[in-house]
Amino acid sequence: MRDLAQIQQTNYDVIVIGGGINGAGVARDAALRGLKTILIEKSDFASGSSSWSSRLIHGGLRYLEYFEFPLVRESLKEREVLLHTAPHLVNPLQLTIPVYRDRSRPYWKIWAGMILYDVFSFDKTLPSHRMLPQEKFKQIFRSIDKDKLAGGAQYYDGQVTFAERLCLENVLSAQNAGASVLNYVEVMELKIEEQRISDLVCKDKLTGESLTISASKDAVIINTAGPWIDNVCQRGNKAGEDVTIGDGKKNGGTKGSHIVVEPFPGAPKSNLYVEAKSDGRPFFILTWLDKYLIGTTDLPYKENIENIKANNDEIDYLLQETNNIIPTANLKRDDVVFTYSGVRPLPNSEGKKPGSITRKHIIFDHKTEGVNNLLTLIGGKLTTYRNVGEEMVNEIFKRMKRSPQPCRTDSLPLPGCILPSDERIQQAITEYSPILSVNTIDHLFFSYGANAMEVLSLTKENPELRKQISPNLPDIKAQVVYAVEYELAHTLVDILRRRTTLAMNGHYGMDLLPAITETLQKHCGWTDEQCDRAKNEYRFYMEHNCIPDYQIV
Repeated sequence: MRDLAQIQQTNYDVIVIGGGINGAGVARDAALRGLKTILIEKSDFASGSSSWSSRLIHGGLRYLEYFEFPLVRESLKEREVLLHTAPHLVNPLQLTIPVYRDRSRPYWKIWAGMILYDVFSFDKTLPSHRMLPQEKFKQIFRSIDKDKLAGGAQYYDGQVTFAERLCLENVLSAQNAGASVLNYVEVMELKIEEQRISDLVCKDKLTGESLTISASKDAVIINTAGPWIDNVCQRGNKAGEDVTIGDGKKNGGTKGSHIVVEPFPGAPKSNLYVEAKSDGRPFFILTWLDKYLIGTTDLPYKENIENIKANNDEIDYLLQETNNIIPTANLKRDDVVFTYSGVRPLPNSEGKKPGSITRKHIIFDHKTEGVNNLLTLIGGKLTTYRNVGEEMVNEIFKRMKRSPQPCRTDSLPLPGCILPSDERIQQAITEYSPILSVNTIDHLFFSYGANAMEVLSLTKENPELRKQISPNLPDIKAQVVYAVEYELAHTLVDILRRRTTLAMNGHYGMDLLPAITETLQKHCGWTDEQCDRAKNEYRFYMEHNCIPDYQIV
């Protein structure tokens, strides 16, 4: 339950604005180190950039081209941390790079990049790269375009299948460590007194009520709102007058779009990192949830970021470039089963090519702009969120002139941490397989890690929750109840898009709405009116964010 009365009676040491992966990482680290922390998010956790990525935990092979060696090393180090602290969410991923003689990255350059990548990941547990000469490559990848093929390279990075759940587990870990966490709470005013933010006037978007979050005398306010960082800075209020903190031009994000397709003729079993034939831009063809995730684009974007989706041109570009590399694919618009798109939170870099804008994060101190206790994160990647949190909390202790407590997030597992060999999985199969299919039990451990035991326990208490949401999917009704009761879900988009991947399994989840709303009515107390409103909001979201324009009738 959201105890807003108690929250308004508390003075917080750390107030984090923005509940994406970076804000969640800061809140978790701060709470684990004993700071009185609150995390607020104007929509749902991970509803922005954190759910718009290619779902890779990677060192950034392409960053080597721009000599961003410290960023590559940082990313590779953090990749290794996540492989150990979140093995249920982050898995090794083999990637293959086809190299062509008529494109911008020759064989020798890729080879040199592979060697450097191995050098910077000297402490890795993943295998090192291997180069594939032309004939060897052709033998292994028979369906890939062979015209002017010079060979290829294979290496390992990591994949986070459920990026939204990685964010959520950080949020729940912060909460377990004593932090207050609120989604659907938007900052309306930052009250500035004597060059410090003293209070945040916010709106609870679930009830429409106003609430005030108070800062302690030496509190630090952290702005991790991603593409919305400038919007937050425009909410200043000094002596009753609205003011903008700074120039309001710190974010310069680019638009990235992805498409999801079913397996297609010639689809590779390995994941491809490919240079587009038309413009030389790298993109991925990734295996993901028995489907293929293809992306991403990288385009300048200055428009509204509240409702953003892949346009027809971007979809056609990704389809055509996939067909170029795998001629037997013959993908068409009708093959697209889902799209998502968003804006990367990058530093404002007017005049630069999108691909060349640094992916290195910047912690901006607003002291130079007349506010002494506000720090804004510019940039930030999914891979490096934990290190961002550590840096930020170290700076908070420095500001407070307190001796810093040691950071634990580099070794402390996330709540769902479990290995495939864990005996609890076999115990669950033995205990629950008489009432649930082994496929469903495996799916729950794949999605929730160790927390699958909590989902399974709901089916003991209520046999109705054992039922599958759809005969074609392993997901069960207990997951809907678990999302609402234990995972801070408030809307159908939260449930189908971020707590589960039900929205991405075909028909944009529309065919599942009757079974899900019936479950919410019966087991979570939702009214007919709530369900009708939620279904309308869900359809609006899908039409404005995920369903291509050419599919909307």
